[in-house]
Amino acid sequence: MTTDAILQLALFLGVLFVLAWPLGAYIAHIIRGEPKGEQTGPIRLLAPIERVFYKLAGVDASEETGWKSYAIGLLVFNLVGVVLTYALQRLQGYLPLNPQGFGAVSPDLAFNTAISFATNTNWQSYTPETTMSYLTQMLQLTVHNFFSAATGLVVVVALIRGFARKSAGSVGNVWADITRTTLYILLPLSVVFALVFVGQGAIQNFKPYQDVHTVQATTYQQPKLDKVGNAIKDAKGNPMLEDVTTQTQTLAMGPVASQEAIKMLGTNGGGFFNANSAHPYENPTPLTNFLQMLAIFLIPTALVFAFGRMVGDWRQGVAVLAAMTLIFVVAYGVCVWAEQAGNPALVSAGADSAINMEGKETRFGITASALFATITTAASCGAVNAMHDSFTPLGGLVPMGLIQLGEVVFGGVGSGLYGMLVYAILAVFIAGLMVGRTPEYLGKKIEIFEMKMTAIAILVTPILVLACTGIAVMLTAGKAGVANPGAHGFSEIFYAFSSAANNNGSAFAGLSANTPFYNSLLAVAMWFGRFGVIVPVLAMAGSLAAKKRLNVTAGTLPTHGPLFVVLLIGSVMLVGALNYIPGLALGPIVEHLQMIAH
Repeated sequence: MTTDAILQLALFLGVLFVLAWPLGAYIAHIIRGEPKGEQTGPIRLLAPIERVFYKLAGVDASEETGWKSYAIGLLVFNLVGVVLTYALQRLQGYLPLNPQGFGAVSPDLAFNTAISFATNTNWQSYTPETTMSYLTQMLQLTVHNFFSAATGLVVVVALIRGFARKSAGSVGNVWADITRTTLYILLPLSVVFALVFVGQGAIQNFKPYQDVHTVQATTYQQPKLDKVGNAIKDAKGNPMLEDVTTQTQTLAMGPVASQEAIKMLGTNGGGFFNANSAHPYENPTPLTNFLQMLAIFLIPTALVFAFGRMVGDWRQGVAVLAAMTLIFVVAYGVCVWAEQAGNPALVSAGADSAINMEGKETRFGITASALFATITTAASCGAVNAMHDSFTPLGGLVPMGLIQLGEVVFGGVGSGLYGMLVYAILAVFIAGLMVGRTPEYLGKKIEIFEMKMTAIAILVTPILVLACTGIAVMLTAGKAGVANPGAHGFSEIFYAFSSAANNNGSAFAGLSANTPFYNSLLAVAMWFGRFGVIVPVLAMAGSLAAKKRLNVTAGTLPTHGPLFVVLLIGSVMLVGALNYIPGLALGPIVEHLQMIAH
């Protein structure tokens, strides 16, 4: 890595840890629930609103339930959100705040988008600025950014309670947890970040799209049309093209900054514009670029510190954070090295340097683009400031590989920590097998039920990814969307289903996925990739909460030292390698060998 890359990484991690420590303490207070007389800051200000919500919904916030009722409530909440989001897209042509007059979204695309935003994936098979009205962007997509992030938060809250409690029959109140995490954590942070983004130049308005006069004329080709608007074709059936010159450009407007803040803080991804965080209206300056990267990791990192506080041993949180950080640093090093090394064919063709600037904004460069790509796929965010499809084979393998690890390297809001805790349970189980002892983690025995749930949670996404990829490469409908034949085309499909099943949302965008086949199959992968993990995790939370907490003995494996950190990293990497190495060998690895061979 260059000095610039090292300094940028050090600055990012330094600022991240400094901000995440106090935020972790605040989150722990929110999760525990402060007594009424001790409420301070945002809690005191927003507490009356919280009570109004409970009164309107008829919810008793003090009444807790077991894991099954908790899971059912969460599933119903998200299913209702899917139905409402689907309906709004289908009806947007009749609704207000639609200055461009966009019509109804097609049924398969509306279904895919509703599932996508409900599962915190934000996979976008469409161009937002030419498809979605302002009302749809705000009332459903932005709102889902809050609620899908809250869903991940409450699941990890329930799991932490499972470790912290003893002989308890409940894991919390799902409605109270969703309300508190949204109202006290996600909303205040989003307001702060949105105001900063507006101050830096991100737009926030309801204006119709603006036509502006450009300095230079632009010439492009478009199909010739007959009197009724159909394309005129030549003798071979190909559209006939004509040259068009214009000095007018249409600039999309809209309430961008507010969506930008929560899409990053909630590790949702997506974008108001198709260019995502490469668009100057979404990400106007190097400072906003740094703040967006910071926002992606902020809550996942703070949750690790909150976890240590809630289980009564801050070292447990530090051990998990150390494992996450080490994997992240190595992944970033490989990505930035691959992009700086670039393609040797460029030098052979006469270029001064082999560095790979294809698909990257010159105002960010390779270092900031590689760091953003590593962060957004280590978390389950999916927002991008560069085109991952244009990365070198090894540079593109890094974001793909981080997604395939289950996005437990910091990971999504809540989902990253509960995913890593599942691997922690696996790690102590493996260690227990080595020494012939019943495995324990945080004073709780890890028994048959926990290991069954662990196996389901770990294996559900690889099964979805590999099965769906296999179906896509076998069927004509799957292969029809591939723009690049060969190894890179396979990588596009493999990345798409890895991204969907692991709820990331970024893409190797050479794949044309806005078809009934891909919209339907990707939606299935997104839904079961999300809730196929959440339900087993909640089942573990209920089982652990009911167990007694054992005292530490001489035979207890310490889970806060370097040995456990290595064991945890090994478990994450081993499972990821076993599941995905064959697929990676057919895609980015063979593509890299082809690149250096030519």
